Amino acid sequence: MEDVIRTVKVKLDVPTERCDDLHQTKNQFLYCANTTAAWAWRHPNDYCITSKQNAENALYERLRDETELTANLVQKGIRRAIEATKSGVARLKKGDTTSQPYFNAWSVVYDKRSATFHRDHVSLSTVNGRVECDYVLPDDPEGTPIGEYLLNEDYEFRMSTLQYDRSTESFYLHARMRRTESDEQEQSTASFDAKHRTVLGVDLNVDGSLAVTSTGAFIGNADEMNHRRREFEKTRGSMHQTGTRSAHLSMQSMNDREHRWMQDELHRASNQILDEARAHDCTHIAFENLTDIRKRMAGAKRFHAWAFRRLYQYVEYKAEMYGIAVEQVSPAYTSQRCSMCGFTHELNRRSKHQFVCQKCEYELNADYNASKNIARKLLKRLHSGQTSSSGGAPCQCALTSGTLNLNGEFHASVDSTAEGESTDKPTSSLVGH
Repeated sequence: MEDVIRTVKVKLDVPTERCDDLHQTKNQFLYCANTTAAWAWRHPNDYCITSKQNAENALYERLRDETELTANLVQKGIRRAIEATKSGVARLKKGDTTSQPYFNAWSVVYDKRSATFHRDHVSLSTVNGRVECDYVLPDDPEGTPIGEYLLNEDYEFRMSTLQYDRSTESFYLHARMRRTESDEQEQSTASFDAKHRTVLGVDLNVDGSLAVTSTGAFIGNADEMNHRRREFEKTRGSMHQTGTRSAHLSMQSMNDREHRWMQDELHRASNQILDEARAHDCTHIAFENLTDIRKRMAGAKRFHAWAFRRLYQYVEYKAEMYGIAVEQVSPAYTSQRCSMCGFTHELNRRSKHQFVCQKCEYELNADYNASKNIARKLLKRLHSGQTSSSGGAPCQCALTSGTLNLNGEFHASVDSTAEGESTDKPTSSLVGH
């Protein structure tokens, strides 16, 4: 038996008079998390506490007295902080710089003990009793994630997260849905996988296009994001020097505005990546490993690392709804390897955005070349992981004008009219080596 997990975002119709109850619940939930983080984080003077049981033994009674939350929500707040502390300790062990976790994003975690989930509404525990919230459902949910998972009796509700969008003053439930597949269903899924494994590669950048896919899509504008970021920083600096309360409130408002703008840009980029994957019937999306990206990528700042991680999370979350897997691969040599013949050399990268192979003279945009190599790396991993005696599933990269497998066999898409599409087609040179 295998569990299939899907996450569905659904807007809630919250009674106006109960909105403040949810805001107060969030405040107290984050108070539990931040109190726990302050207690557990003991670097550099001592070892940090990463045991959930130890944290609950030490803090549960106190936090129950200091808040109006139910027992389950207090436990969820404690556990959120411990998970973040574990991640911080892992970064410290690798020699990275990090600090005590701090939580300020609007979110509350609910499971079946603190919420009662129904197909058309949810009952949520708050600091002032339960609140009943109807789902805001589309007129025709068929074919949408809400119709396929939220309203599907084959899926059951699991632990979910309540979030709030300040710009629209709306509450959303990110409902996690689980279905347990039978052996017969698993065999059916395996049969599908054996027929269809197509990978979309995604290369991320600190300038130029934010993301470039192996299908030749140039997505987002990293230069514009950098410019907007610098403008915000400049204005913040001026306000900070003023030092008045009015300036401080203006800075908070500006921070919210900047954060909303960035999230909107990243959501748009993630939607475009998903559009590419779905248009080319991809089963997998490959990103380069985002760990230590600031050390590896010239010019990358903390801001870029945050943006890349958030974009990855958005793609992963949305892809899950369509059954598309999102994975990370090693970035080693993806910028130096020729995606046509496989020749790898640092001189292949002529400039920031130009790639010219020193062996076969294949010339293309450097980021596009890297995205195809990223796709190929996941392709090799999927291929090597097959156990079928018949050789397993045919794996292929999604390109601008068709697909390419590890053996160098190119298949043009039927309706391909992409300019220069022949540059994706392999010559007699080895492509899969």
